[in-house]
Amino acid sequence: MYGLKCCSGGGSVQLLLRSQNIIKHYNNLKLLLFLKNKDSVSPFDAEEYESALWLLLKRSQSEDKTVRWQAVKDLASNHFWRDYQYRAAAQAIDQRTAIGLARCKDVDLRFFLPPPPLPKSKDMCSLEEELRLLLAALPQTGFDPCVQYFTSLALRENSQTIAAQKGGLWCFGGNGLPYCESLSAVPADTVELFCLQALVQHSKIPTHCDKIESHGGLQLLQKLYQLRKDSAKIQRSIIHIIGNMALDERLHSSICHAGWVSVLAEVMKSQRIMDSSHAARALANLDRETVHEKYPDGVYLLHPQCRSSQPIKADVLFVHGLLGAAFKTWRQQDIEQSADEKELDVEDEYSECWPKTWLASDFPMLRIISVEYDTHLSDWKAKCPVESYRESIAYRSSELLRKLRAAGIGDRPLIWMSHSMGGLLVKKMLLDASKDPEMDSIVNNTQGIVFYSVPHHGSRLAEYSVNVRFLLFPSVEVKELSKDSPALKALNDDFLSFAKDKKFPVLSFAETLPTRVGRMLSLHVVPMESAGLISLAIFKKELV
Repeated sequence: MYGLKCCSGGGSVQLLLRSQNIIKHYNNLKLLLFLKNKDSVSPFDAEEYESALWLLLKRSQSEDKTVRWQAVKDLASNHFWRDYQYRAAAQAIDQRTAIGLARCKDVDLRFFLPPPPLPKSKDMCSLEEELRLLLAALPQTGFDPCVQYFTSLALRENSQTIAAQKGGLWCFGGNGLPYCESLSAVPADTVELFCLQALVQHSKIPTHCDKIESHGGLQLLQKLYQLRKDSAKIQRSIIHIIGNMALDERLHSSICHAGWVSVLAEVMKSQRIMDSSHAARALANLDRETVHEKYPDGVYLLHPQCRSSQPIKADVLFVHGLLGAAFKTWRQQDIEQSADEKELDVEDEYSECWPKTWLASDFPMLRIISVEYDTHLSDWKAKCPVESYRESIAYRSSELLRKLRAAGIGDRPLIWMSHSMGGLLVKKMLLDASKDPEMDSIVNNTQGIVFYSVPHHGSRLAEYSVNVRFLLFPSVEVKELSKDSPALKALNDDFLSFAKDKKFPVLSFAETLPTRVGRMLSLHVVPMESAGLISLAIFKKELV
């Protein structure tokens, strides 16, 4: 470097640039050798550790996307940093790098700053009071009636709790159930779940997400999350809300500053598939560096949940049926559960979710998505009784198509996996997509459809529901499944002609053993003759 003083003009600039390039290449070679030989590095080589770490941190903020991606990968995959280095790095890591690290497999959680310390509560009811104030600050009219229903229910429940804490009565449900109890301790988690259920609905509306953020909702949810570590359902509901808010890139900075990246990184490591999948969805929505798609409410990424260099070659989409769910439908229930356990979403009694484990292991080049929507046997179980039209196949088809397109469904080869009523929904979605130029890529990229016990010609469940209507007021879903329903026949005829024209490969499975429905019924929900696209009667006629 001494020669720089002896040069002038353009010569000095060229020599300076040449020197900088030499230093850059030297550091690159030094880092490469260090990472490859880290197992044999002496613990006394503290300076080498330090320089390698800070060089990777510098690269993680490079203008070159490929350099940034590789630096984040190297930071996450090497575990030889010392504790103080992790802590120092956590202070220097920028938002984009933190999100990238959170989506890396086996990342050390010391890379993340902990959530901000919780403010001290002034009194015992302040948490419920804060939730009530947040809900009251959100728009109350001029939008989806179901959101209004959940909000009014939560506010009513909350006001009764406050009254009970002041010596009044607490009525569970708050909507006319025929009993009240005088309690010395109100079940706060019940009230909080009502409020969170309302906030989940609000978080589906982008403008309401802005309001949640501006009224300190992210910090309040963080406070509730930290104080309710004993309730998986409460914590899952909160992460559900964060995942919805993460769909808006304008809120990413606020979400990160509220400490949610470290929380999501930790939950990603959970053995509970519902928890880890909610966190994976939220982080995928935050990661605009490597994820181009967005995952709306009810669309869950089962694989790959972490960043991967494996190129995705095809999508497999799982659509559950009546009384199903995005995760539980695709597992085997091994042990009988009590009603309380089912209500608590106990997962320990179930086997692995095979799309996430077996399928992803056998075919890592697939993107595996599972969707979720509410279904009910009876209107007594309906979560939102305000609008029954939401339960129709036509409405759900339109809603799900919009969400799936946002998630990139249709951009690559696609295989549909459906169970029960989910198969009817798949047929309706493909027919609807074929009539919409913005959705026709979904049809054109469909490579196959699998129907698991799909009632193409109706289900006996609808008959049972009508016969015992004093116990089961049949919901819209069940009514649509009536055996030999004209609507089902029209749907099946249209799809059969459409599938033959498109030459879709179709594989159908039928059930051979009865299924228990509640404690009173045991039946073949979908009889053999209804599980095929072509009914047995027509098939026999064609053979003759």
